[in-house]
Amino acid sequence: MYVKELPGFGLPTLRAQIMHILNCEAFWIHTLQAAEYQDEDPADWSTIPDARRLQHCVGANTLAYLSGLTDEQLNTETELHFPDGDTAVRTPALILHHVLTHAFHHKGQIVSMCRILGHPAPDTDLNPIR
Repeated sequence: MYVKELPGFGLPTLRAQIMHILNCEAFWIHTLQAAEYQDEDPADWSTIPDARRLQHCVGANTLAYLSGLTDEQLNTETELHFPDGDTAVRTPALILHHVLTHAFHHKGQIVSMCRILGHPAPDTDLNPIR
């Protein structure tokens, strides 16, 4: 089920959707920290328990970054530098908002995919942070 391809989704498997969400969050947090990021290869995280470990690592890095910011820093424009040489000026708050809405979009796709596969997704909106 985790790697079964479903037509009609830009990312055709649950694993691809999950890895995309995690890679995007990690990319943006690294970019905010002016650090390079190399996407994780889905093949290296081939099972659901693997993805949960990666989710924990990415989330811990995000929380560590956030815990070091003041409200003023969170809302101060900063110049972001991308691997292709492009730059942009954004606040960390705006980038974090993008990370969240992006994840929500793909979470909806994951729920739809689970339903198609005959496994309705459980409520995950208020899972405790572990």
